[in-house]
Amino acid sequence: MPSSPEFLDRLRSLCLALPEAREVEAWGAPTFRVKTMFATYSAPDGYGAEGRPSAWVRAEPVNQDLLVGSDPDRFFVPPYVGGKGWIGVYLDDATDWDQLARLLRDGWRMSVPKKLLEQEDEGG
Repeated sequence: MPSSPEFLDRLRSLCLALPEAREVEAWGAPTFRVKTMFATYSAPDGYGAEGRPSAWVRAEPVNQDLLVGSDPDRFFVPPYVGGKGWIGVYLDDATDWDQLARLLRDGWRMSVPKKLLEQEDEGG
């Protein structure tokens, strides 16, 4: 099984591939932002991690309900930000990295300035 640093590296790669995304350390953890934060990494010994590495991704509450309800072994409501719709995604060998990339893109879209979103939607 890959180690937590490998999961973080893979998450980092997905996040930083998004336009104007940057990494900022906050609360002792890597967070990913444009205008506002759209994702963060929680190490296995992090708060609310239950001994498993995870990504917390900004989302609409309806998406959180659907994912956590459909697969609570893969998805969870993270502490602090869960009340705002964020989705916790456990990172392990069974992670669907394509699905996570789509979730990250959705979270990114919720976090970017309107002008950048318009540029992306226009293809440029």
